[in-house]
Amino acid sequence: MLLSLVLHTYSMRYVLPAAVMMGTAPTYVLAWGAWRLLSALLPARFYREVDDRLYTIYQSMVLFFFENYTGVQVIIYGDLPKIKENVIYLSNHQCTVDWIIADMLAIRQNALGHVRYVLKDGLKWLPLYGWYFSQHGGVYVKRSAKFNEKEMREKLRAQVKAETPMYLVIFPEGTRYNPEIPKVIADSQSFAEREGLAVLKHVLTPRVKATHVAIDTMKDYLDAVYDVTVAYEGTVDHKGQRKLAPSMTEFLCKDCPRVHIFVDRIELKDIPEEQMYMRRWLHERFEIKDKLLIEFYDAKDSKRRNKFPGKSVHSKLSLKKTLPSLLFLGGLTASMLLTESGRKLYVKTWIYGTLIGCLWVSIKP
Repeated sequence: MLLSLVLHTYSMRYVLPAAVMMGTAPTYVLAWGAWRLLSALLPARFYREVDDRLYTIYQSMVLFFFENYTGVQVIIYGDLPKIKENVIYLSNHQCTVDWIIADMLAIRQNALGHVRYVLKDGLKWLPLYGWYFSQHGGVYVKRSAKFNEKEMREKLRAQVKAETPMYLVIFPEGTRYNPEIPKVIADSQSFAEREGLAVLKHVLTPRVKATHVAIDTMKDYLDAVYDVTVAYEGTVDHKGQRKLAPSMTEFLCKDCPRVHIFVDRIELKDIPEEQMYMRRWLHERFEIKDKLLIEFYDAKDSKRRNKFPGKSVHSKLSLKKTLPSLLFLGGLTASMLLTESGRKLYVKTWIYGTLIGCLWVSIKP
């Protein structure tokens, strides 16, 4: 009985992080909403600067749990600059933690507030978050034939015109690589074969539309493209077969001991401009990712497995980067919940914030 209780408690280690991250959302939205109203009387650049700072506070708190709380080892390979840049971040996609990996790199460049995502359209209905991601510069896109190129270009042009710092995260595969859904992998491989492209084993065939629109629209504004390959250690079974990458819940339960991140910084001049040629270029980049992941998962020499080739750095995130944000947002939320009027405001923010957000994203891109 006692052992069962201990095991159950151990498996629930994600509850505290989830409660804090979700629980502080209304507080954050209230703070942001107040600034949004106040900044209407000020030049637009003041709104963007404070919005980025607010976003940094919230995401720093998130990283406290995903790095400091879990104790995961973050191992970085390649050429991640120490300074912040305007970039497009291209990565393989295998789980929800992939979104956090972009934050992990950005905070190490002091660019956390600049992170903005290209997201699939359905995510805009997330309570509070869906609306805010759009306000922060995120772009919602639909897949394949429903992809609205004009809408995406207009939003990115507005960001460039406003000189918004840009750390735009794109997952070109369009969906997650999931070993437990072999049909998606098989369909992706069949498509590549029909199109005369190299068949990929550990990643899906990338789609070029969003990447092309983003690079083409912002090419004179960007400093570089970051081609990022991510591997989660411990995602191979006893037979050597790749398993599903950890979910956010599993990651917070400390089921991933190390995450390996390979960064290749690419100059804009080295990327073809026409979509047809960029498609070939993007596929070649994913061929490189595939080779890195084959080495990581399948190397015949066991000593070469569970790491990427080349030099690496074990990058530990200081508590100074994350703990103050946790204390600040946690303290504000606790203060609100201590009073009856504060609790009413908290609940109303969840309810009306969600309703207003859904209405907003239904009429605006």
